[in-house]
This record gives sequence, structure tokens and C-alpha cells, in this order.
Amino acid sequence: MRVTLGSSARSSHEPEFFSLKNRLVARAASAGGTGQAKFATGEAEYAPNGTMYGLAECMRDLSGEECNRCLQLLSTDLPSCCNRYQGGTAQNFNCRLRVQAYAYYDLAPDAPPPAAAPPAPISSVEKEDDPRPLHLGKGRLQHAILFVAISVGTLFVLVAVLACVRRQRRRNKAKKEQQDNAREGMKYISLQVLRAATSNFSIDNKLGEGGFGEVFKGELQNGMKIAVKRLSKNSAQGFDELKNELVLANRLEHKNLVPLLGVCLQEKLVVYEYMPNGSLHTSLFNSEKAHQLDWTKRNTIISGIARGLLYLHEESRLKVIHRDLKPSNVLLDLDMNPKISDFGLSRAFGEDQSMDITKRPVGTLGYMSPEYAYCGQVSTKSDMYSFGVIVIEIVTGRRNNRSLEDYDTASRYLLSYVWEKWNAGSMEEVVDSCLGGRYPESEALNCVHIGLLCVQEDPSARPDASEVVLMLDSHSTSMNMRTPSRPAFCFTQPGVVRHATANGQLSTPVSDNEVTISDLQPR
Repeated sequence: MRVTLGSSARSSHEPEFFSLKNRLVARAASAGGTGQAKFATGEAEYAPNGTMYGLAECMRDLSGEECNRCLQLLSTDLPSCCNRYQGGTAQNFNCRLRVQAYAYYDLAPDAPPPAAAPPAPISSVEKEDDPRPLHLGKGRLQHAILFVAISVGTLFVLVAVLACVRRQRRRNKAKKEQQDNAREGMKYISLQVLRAATSNFSIDNKLGEGGFGEVFKGELQNGMKIAVKRLSKNSAQGFDELKNELVLANRLEHKNLVPLLGVCLQEKLVVYEYMPNGSLHTSLFNSEKAHQLDWTKRNTIISGIARGLLYLHEESRLKVIHRDLKPSNVLLDLDMNPKISDFGLSRAFGEDQSMDITKRPVGTLGYMSPEYAYCGQVSTKSDMYSFGVIVIEIVTGRRNNRSLEDYDTASRYLLSYVWEKWNAGSMEEVVDSCLGGRYPESEALNCVHIGLLCVQEDPSARPDASEVVLMLDSHSTSMNMRTPSRPAFCFTQPGVVRHATANGQLSTPVSDNEVTISDLQPR
């Protein structure tokens, strides 16, 4: 790229002009080596009493030959641009050539460009008044670097110390828990042993999963089969509930309760005896497995659950309310004997305590008594309500928390359905069809009668566990037992409650103006 500029006044002194131009080009090209200043100035007089001033310079990185070539190219353009003018300038990126009829620089001929002015000397007064170093910017940078280095080092040391403290606290906590477990008589099983027993918690050994976490099947070195319950990090069952389960399960021992074998709090693991037939829920509500539950086994399961509740409520060292009794929390051993499990939500009562009120009712809908679900009232009668629902489910083979479909009636729920058939005297219609009619009608009728007594709305009207065990063992007939009243949550359609009349028949409540009243119930 080349730029040429010319002044406006004409000039006829061409010899002096070319002579000055050639001298400047030669001097600039020969001035210094590569990397040094290539700079030349000069003057030429012309008549009458006139002086011509010229300047030639090249970039420092050009050699002498390159500088000469660059200026020569400019000199060929300068005459065409500026001939017969008083002066002009020709330049490109690497060199420049300028000739003017006036002095446009204050330098002596051939002097190099002015160097940067040295800093003014600091007077003695300034030295005394200003103690800051001469290179203040450099000092500040060093101080900043030092500050950052010290801060990062301090932070690193602090993080390391906190990590060590936290690790030590965990070790102390685990040691204390082991000591507490030893004092409680609870066996501690190491994580390595449980990993080896479950093949590192392999998915092939997974038995099931619930709100608490996962359950894995395992086998110890002595050949004993175990079930390992692992509390997940996102579990709805908190660590306090896990500790509650450990404390209660460790103090309770009965043939109808799942025995606790050990614990590993390092990863919140609880070890129980393995139940090969799984839960009652799996066997009862699975169409393939339900055929394996003949009436004898079903009757044994009902009696076993009742005896387990009798132990929890009256015979154990602690008076324990389970609060979450349901088929999935009743496990079956090799001989189909029932064993109550999962005491995470259980509550221990004092010796003379019969009822408590909780602000946070917990449990499973369909098995919670109305006074517990609505008012938070916890008592042994709450467990008896759950037991009554399970008894009716065992007899019918149907789930309570699902509606039933009938061809000639609307959608209904199990308690309502059984209550209607009970009042109609057609109980054979509610017995599980998987039994194929092979059951004693009197025993089945007695079990339904006991179930209906346990699910009555009034807690005081429900029998205790001891009464239930007595009725089951003595083979009491329905004629010798009191008549049950309408069950709680008894409605034939979702949201519509039907009441029993004095003669035992169901009627829809109406007001005086014959407008139907819908008594809404929460689902």
C-alpha cells in the first residue's frame, strides 16, 4: 500500500530536489544494521535564498538493501506526485520519504529520532516525604501474588483439617454404635461379610424394593441364608426410623416375628433371617401362587398373625404398636408360618399407657384405622383394625385398597362388598375362588365374623388380640360371638356411604325433602 501527498505551491528547482532526495536515500539505507534505526535528514539550498528540507527513514527490521529498495520505489513515485511542487511525502508500511520547503523537524541533520525522556530525578525532599519504592507497580503485583498464594495454601490446609476431623467423627460414631449394639446384645456384621454374602449386592440377589430401600438375599459362610435390608439415601424411611426398628426388633423375640440377626450401620444395613416364601402379599395376590394357599395354610396364617400381635401388645417386655401391619409386612417361612416384620414405624408404649396421639400419622391407606388416619390416635385397636382387613383379604383373596367390579352392581370396595354379603347371608360368594370350595364353611364364616368385628368404626367395639386368639383357638361359632356393626369406610361407590338399618339392610340416607345426601369420605 502506498500513499503520496503533495503541497500546493509549485516549484521549478528540480536539480536541487533530486540531489537532496538521492542523498537522503543513500544515507538512510546505509545507516545502522538490521534492527537499528535507519534514519536520515538533510537540507539543500536553492536561489534565491531558499532551503529545502528532506527526511528518509525505514523500519528497523529492514536490512540496508531492503531499505534502499523500498525508498527507491518511493522516489520513483515522488516526482510524479510532487514534481513542480514545493514539497511532498511518499510512504508505505515499511519506509517514508518527505521533502518540504520549510523546516518541519527540530533535529540536526542526520540525527536519530529522539529517545524517550528519562524520568526526572527525585529530589531529596521527595525521597524523604515519599517512602514508596521506585517500582511501585511491580511491588504491588508481588504483594498480590503473595497474598493469593497464602490464601490458597491456608484454604487447602483448612479443607484437609476438616476432612480429617469429619473422618475421625465418623469412626468415633461407628465405634460408639458398635459399643451400643454390644450393650444391647445386637450382633454387628461387617460390611465385607455382607458384600461377600450378597455378591456385592448383585441385582440377581435382589428380593424386592420399598420406600425404605432394597432387600437382598445372601448366604453366609456357614451356609445360613439371610435377607439384607439396605436403607437407600433417598429413602422415605429415615435413619431414626431405622434405629427404632433395630432397638425394637432386637428386644422382641417370638416365633411369629422375623428374627433380627445383625446390623451394619456403616451403610445402614439390617440383617434378618431369610424367608423363602416371601411376603403374604406376594403369595395371596398372585394368581399362580394363590392356589398354593389352601384353607389350612390360610387359617394358620391368620392365627399366627394374631399370636404375633398378642405378643407385641401384651406379652413382650415392651408394649409395641406396629402401626403399619399389612400383607407385605407379613413374611412366610418354609412351612408357610407367618412372621411379622418391619418395625420402623412401630411405637413402644409405657406399661400403663393405652393410647397416644401423633401429629404425623404414618402407614398405608386401606389398613389405617379411621381414628388414626383422621385424628392421629394410636392404640392397640389401631393394629386390630389392620388385622381385621388382612383377615378379610385372606378369606376373599382380594385387596382392600382396590375397588371391585361386579356385573350387576356399581364399583365398590372390599369392606363394603363383604358387609353387604354378610347382611344378605350369602358369605359363600366372598370366599376366594382359588380354594375351589374346599374349606370348612363354619371356619371361613368365623374368620369373616372376626374380621368384621376388628374393622368396626368404634375402636372400643373391636376385640383385643387376646380375644381374637381365644375365638380362633376355641373354634367359636358365629352364634356365640357378638354381632358386628357397620365397618369403617363402608361405601359402595367412591364417595357415597351407605348405612345399615335396624333390620340389617342397607339404605341410602335421605333428608326430609327426599334429596339424596352424599356423605363424602377421603380416599
